Amino acid sequence: MSNAIKILLPSAISFITGILLTPVLTHYFFKYRMWKSTSRNENVAPGEFQKIHDAKAELSTPRTGGMVVWMSVLVTLFILLTINLFNNSLWTEKLYFISRGQTLLPLFTLIIASLIGLGDDFIQIFGRGLWKTDPIVLRFIKIGIILLMGVIIGWWFYSKLGISSVYIPMHGFVGLGYLFIPFFILVMLAVWSSSVIDGIDGLSGGVMASIFAAYTFISFFHGHIDLAAFCAVVTGGILAFLWFNIPPARFYMGETGMMGLTVTLAVVAFLTNTVFLLPVVALPLFATSLSDVIQMTSRKFRNGKKVFLFAPLHHHFEALGWPKYKVVMRYWIVGVISAIIGVILSLVS
Repeated sequence: MSNAIKILLPSAISFITGILLTPVLTHYFFKYRMWKSTSRNENVAPGEFQKIHDAKAELSTPRTGGMVVWMSVLVTLFILLTINLFNNSLWTEKLYFISRGQTLLPLFTLIIASLIGLGDDFIQIFGRGLWKTDPIVLRFIKIGIILLMGVIIGWWFYSKLGISSVYIPMHGFVGLGYLFIPFFILVMLAVWSSSVIDGIDGLSGGVMASIFAAYTFISFFHGHIDLAAFCAVVTGGILAFLWFNIPPARFYMGETGMMGLTVTLAVVAFLTNTVFLLPVVALPLFATSLSDVIQMTSRKFRNGKKVFLFAPLHHHFEALGWPKYKVVMRYWIVGVISAIIGVILSLVS
């Protein structure tokens, strides 16, 4: 019972904190016009994309809404720490879930990656010249930053936590030695590439909420109570964001949200030995990322021929004539089902 309270109560605090923080953050989002100054329509050739993309909303909706998520996590931690300091008892001490072996690394990753993503958002909002008009340059810089983060975090896993193997379902642990670090980097890059799912109101929030909720259960069932509490707190922050991101969105997740969440998700997957189940738990993310890879590969090696009408995948469904709300709701359904299957597989593998 105490473990359940340790997980559920901080999650509820995180959700309420996010709801209360949002009006304050929204005031500054709109005061400083924190939305893109140029639309994606200007970076693609005239065609069908303009019909499904709402350029007007893109140029008037703040793109830094992901701050709601990680600020909710930080404020929740501050609240729990304050309660513990002023009412030091066994019960309040159990609520504090930061521990070196389970949650210090994902918390550090969430904050650092979110701040780096916020810097990227600021460049796209306030940037001038090349920084505003050439997103390819910025993408290569972000890849370099993710690589550097992967090296640092992978090294921490290997040298500080003593983790150098991965668990393959139905097979067991496979030792990688030093190769664990490049493998970790590849996984982190793959998960981060799915950030493009933040393309329709409510889409990324609903999908990420189901994924982190799944990892709350996975962590709990495997005895990682602190990590389960951390994932639950992140889920609470995402749900608070989603409350205001449901169409019409008050703000978008932005890189400060998607970079923080996707990179942290990779860390959580390794901490729970479920990295090979990640494509199941996070199926909508991997399908979105894979659709981009398939589309680019097809156009390069098949003389410009496309597999999808548009990539990423959610834009393909829009091009087929699905209303945005239908795309979002069906992604949510698939996300919940795949998350449940992932939890089950984590228990039986």
